[in-house]
Amino acid sequence: MSMKSVNPASGQVLNEYPTLSEPELESRLVLAFESQPAFARLPVERRAAWLARAADRLHERRLELGRLMTSEMGKTFGASLAEVDKCEWVCRYYAENGAAFLADERVESAARESRVRFQSLGVILAIMPWNFPFWQVFRFAAPALVAGNAGLLKHASNVPGCALAIESVFREAGFPDGAFQSLLIAAPRAETLVGDERIAAVTLTGSEPAGRAVARAAGQHLKKSVLELGGSDPFVVLEDADLERAAQTAVKARIINNGQSCIAAKRFIVARAVADEFESLLLRHMRDLTVGDPMRPDTDLGPLATPAIRAELHEQVERSVAAGARLLTGGSLPDGPGFYYPPTLLVDVPLDSPAAVEETFGPVAPVFRASDTREALALANSTEFGLGAAVWTRNRASADRFIDELQAGSVFVNGMVASDPRLPFGGIKRSGYGRELAIYGLREFLNVKTVWIGE
Repeated sequence: MSMKSVNPASGQVLNEYPTLSEPELESRLVLAFESQPAFARLPVERRAAWLARAADRLHERRLELGRLMTSEMGKTFGASLAEVDKCEWVCRYYAENGAAFLADERVESAARESRVRFQSLGVILAIMPWNFPFWQVFRFAAPALVAGNAGLLKHASNVPGCALAIESVFREAGFPDGAFQSLLIAAPRAETLVGDERIAAVTLTGSEPAGRAVARAAGQHLKKSVLELGGSDPFVVLEDADLERAAQTAVKARIINNGQSCIAAKRFIVARAVADEFESLLLRHMRDLTVGDPMRPDTDLGPLATPAIRAELHEQVERSVAAGARLLTGGSLPDGPGFYYPPTLLVDVPLDSPAAVEETFGPVAPVFRASDTREALALANSTEFGLGAAVWTRNRASADRFIDELQAGSVFVNGMVASDPRLPFGGIKRSGYGRELAIYGLREFLNVKTVWIGE
């Protein structure tokens, strides 16, 4: 069997990669499991040095890796380069801070000496998606490796080239054999791997159905899991907001990664008093976007990753319009090669329509009107997801209220939701559980061991 990578801009097959046979997969599991204890016993400074060298290799291979990302999943070349840069950043962050994060913490108790020690769990299985094919791997791998865990990556089947390239970065950085390996296997095989006794824990970024399946398997085998699932992030614009800045940021927040991001703004909730003006600004900025070849420097919006994603998005738009939403721009399937979808703006969106209650994975922006702050909060929280949220206001009291009451893993005031190695990242409700990044992400896959020493 094999995996194919297809260029979303043309629909042409780029390459074909053989999947692992059962004996090949078994040998990789054995290598990871048997080599991890020695890897964990190394001084954290040694692992941090290798992580810093991984950052160097990312920097040196920046253009090559950026082209690979764009060719396999369609993001603009500029966005791909920025993703490589962010992976370099997260490697340097944990290389610089890993030793301090892993240091024993002394605690006063009845003992002569007591402290908390942080130790690796073992082999971590990472099941990762295609939309940020490097970043979502590195934000798991950098803290896991510096902590002494081994990583096994089951990447999305449409980005096998990226999966193998990531493995090569860690290998070139000097990490020992078995510390990080990419497994080209089918999704059902990855789910059964969760139950393998050599796997200590699992992390997944992906869809809600995939998260349920992995959580079920992890729970059955009493294994730690971290899930980062979908999002339907609200972008709230209050009456006193800077409307021009908010509208410019709203478009950027909606089309990031060609609209295929869990933390993209997906529901725009606007104070009724300024809704007409905001919709006009939003429409102008969306119509100004350049759709085209993702390798061209002037392209704002590239293709969606697969024809199935485009078909589902278009169907959501059509059902929303049929339910009563009004289409201001976009909403039609373009002719020609590639999996493109136009920037689409929906207004007067019914609250029970797909654009209101489902996650739309593409450049579709539905606008909702709120009569007051209470209604804006109610609309923002009227979703099964709870990943990120943004609010635009010049009033600190209003901002504080939204910070307190928005049901989300992160709240951004007068800015676009984004991940940052220095800040924890993750969601609540059906957006998953657990955290990545910062010290919190590092400690998700550690044994937090109590040490008590008497006389």
